[in-house]
Amino acid sequence: MIDIAALAAIRTIDLTTRGRRSGRPLRIEIWWFHVDGRFVVTGTPGPRHWYANVLTNPAVIVHVADQDLPATARPITDPRLRHLVFTDAQTSWYLGQSSLEELVRNAPMVEIDFAEGPTD
Repeated sequence: MIDIAALAAIRTIDLTTRGRRSGRPLRIEIWWFHVDGRFVVTGTPGPRHWYANVLTNPAVIVHVADQDLPATARPITDPRLRHLVFTDAQTSWYLGQSSLEELVRNAPMVEIDFAEGPTD
């Protein structure tokens, strides 16, 4: 098992979701961030297949550091937490893509909760 610090230092992961209509596994490369003790996947505002898939089936697999880690992707809807994520130093570059207000209101955002959590 990989430790939290090592996992948090990795920016790019692969994320496997299940197609909301097909049920087939769909794997994408995506960035994630470790903010306020949470692993977060987000993006700029707009429709995203990965996000629509996790809204239908939150079971995901995070592929990182040669491991396949089962997890649950839970939408983050609390505006205060969404604001915290987008004003963190790691994610502040998103502010060049859209306004903070638009990001907080409309960007896809999930917290990755590991079914069998990494060790500290």
